[in-house]
Amino acid sequence: MKVLGIDTATSCGGVGLIDGDAVVAEYAFHREETPSAQLIPAIQTLLQEARITIHEIDGIAVSVGPGSFTGLRVGLSTVKGFALAVERPVAGVPTLDALAAQLPSTPSLICPIVDARKGEVYTALYKQSEGGMVAQLSPYQVLSPSRLFEMIPLQETVFVGDGVDVYGELIRERLAGKALFVSPHLNCLRGSTVAELGLQNIKKGKKDDISSLVPIYVRRSDAEIKWAQQERN
Repeated sequence: MKVLGIDTATSCGGVGLIDGDAVVAEYAFHREETPSAQLIPAIQTLLQEARITIHEIDGIAVSVGPGSFTGLRVGLSTVKGFALAVERPVAGVPTLDALAAQLPSTPSLICPIVDARKGEVYTALYKQSEGGMVAQLSPYQVLSPSRLFEMIPLQETVFVGDGVDVYGELIRERLAGKALFVSPHLNCLRGSTVAELGLQNIKKGKKDDISSLVPIYVRRSDAEIKWAQQERN
């Protein structure tokens, strides 16, 4: 089963194509431009390298946040357009779940952190079972680093995600030997990881209705905050 996976929620955008257990093609891009200017060319390049058309895929998976508001909207609207055009099932994959899932086997606590700007990170806590499955231990949250440190128990914790680039040194200082870090390439969410989790959901019949699929924002947008302030005034 061929599944196309798309991530535009993080600063490391990417698309990946899997066929069952095999990664067919992978394309990553750093989101220096707007996601809309990079995503479609990335998908076109990926499909050309894989020598297939969009009509030959069996499903589409997309990271649904939390993450960049603009990136999430671009990713979802693109996927919905493709899904309508080729009539394929869609699976939304939470961004933090995908980051936690792409780690090698570890007995430590897992803490994916995605840069949320404004001095905060999107995060949640996870733990791998003996069978390699990843269980979510806490809800998706947006926190300042100081609140994040209060949330982390005094045990070895692996940090992963683009938030490590911003707050890695601070984490090392505050948590000392309890903080572990992965190879830098694992801090970027891979499109193939999104595709793999999407494939698992599709096989289980967990397909999303594209008319009701929305991003996981966690935090209100600037526009919503300004509107609420105006209402109070």
